[in-house]
Amino acid sequence: MTDMIAFLRAVNVGGRTFPAADIRRIVAELGYTDVATYINTGNVFLRTDADTAAVGAALERAFEADRGFVVPVMLFTADEYREVTRAVEELDDPALHRHYVYLRREPLDADTASRVEALSDERNRMVVRGRSIHALLGEGYKPGEVDPLRAAKLLEPATNRNANTIRTIAGKWL
Repeated sequence: MTDMIAFLRAVNVGGRTFPAADIRRIVAELGYTDVATYINTGNVFLRTDADTAAVGAALERAFEADRGFVVPVMLFTADEYREVTRAVEELDDPALHRHYVYLRREPLDADTASRVEALSDERNRMVVRGRSIHALLGEGYKPGEVDPLRAAKLLEPATNRNANTIRTIAGKWL
């Protein structure tokens, strides 16, 4: 069995309601085991023998059928997620005002990765690490501003979480 963590994009925002209990029910109905969620922003743990591509596609089909809207899924095996967590720890700095992590299905191509990192300025950095892209935000960051360097369009499809959520999930499920 493989432990996997799914991150759902844009749920419980903008009228796209998807309660955690419904997410757990749907994932369990697909036959995945040990299903758990963390906070109501679309963080899901599951176990399965299926490969990640099949699991991601099955989740997206089931979520859309249940909700009536597309729910993009960024799926990581436990080993892949450990890499994300290692990058968070390596890049984190107490001087940061915020550390957001964008999670993607696939790594960026080299040209797009360069364009994303070029969005960095004197106070903020964008760092690409495989399927995780880190927005390291310094002085001048405005609380609640999720995409201050305007990277999201270059990263689609992606979802983001703050570094504390990434760490908490690792502590709960790895």
